[in-house]
Amino acid sequence: MRIARFSIDGNVAFGVVEGEPSDQDGPVIDIIKGHPFAEFERSGQKVPLSKVRLLPPVLPNKVVGIGRNYAEHAAELGNEVPDVPVVFFKPSTSVIGPGDPVTYPSFSSEVHYEAELAVVIGRMCREVPRERVKDVILGYTCGNDITARDAQRSEKQWARAKGFDTSCPLGPWVETDIDLMRAADLGIMCTVNGEQRQLGRTSEMVRPIEDLIVHITEAMTLLPGDVVLTGTPAGVGPLSVGDEVAVTIEGIGTLTNKVIKRG
Repeated sequence: MRIARFSIDGNVAFGVVEGEPSDQDGPVIDIIKGHPFAEFERSGQKVPLSKVRLLPPVLPNKVVGIGRNYAEHAAELGNEVPDVPVVFFKPSTSVIGPGDPVTYPSFSSEVHYEAELAVVIGRMCREVPRERVKDVILGYTCGNDITARDAQRSEKQWARAKGFDTSCPLGPWVETDIDLMRAADLGIMCTVNGEQRQLGRTSEMVRPIEDLIVHITEAMTLLPGDVVLTGTPAGVGPLSVGDEVAVTIEGIGTLTNKVIKRG
């Protein structure tokens, strides 16, 4: 199912998205009782998707990113594929939802898009064995690891380059009906102003989702709602103020954001 987090009339709730844009009345959201990290009931109270504001589908305690997990992407930036996964963090303050603006940071003149499959954690977990990874995943959403590339090159740490405010768009919802086998071969596309810039498949990952979760949880506890960004295919490039960037992942949906100038 597609679980969305949204606001309507000043209230925030979770709901199950039903229907497709091609339906006569469009998709609707069935508001749920409770939250998606435990058993919940559908309320039967439905509102049109067009009448709500979609929010980031989760509010993560932390976003754990994986760098250089697609060989062609590593090569296009002049890097080797690392012997072990490159792990970095994006703070919770970097997270925005579908339709929210990406604010161009004042310290950069080269901001790039990076379309990524985002794994949403469903339960608290630590030292997860490979065979249990499927049990700790709630579902998947679209992510855009917006990166200040010039700062990434000049600074030894990636904290500012990848952690600035609005640098982590997530959405439009969490799809829970994708299993690990299917997640291992999903199409990923990024467009800027309608023009295709990235096109790849998750099967091109150097290390699969299971290996990433095992590696991360050897060191730290993941909490419900935490997000793991799994890397980006080749084709990354710059964004300018006014650009509209969209990440589409097969079986999930499309996440769209516009770049604005810092006020």
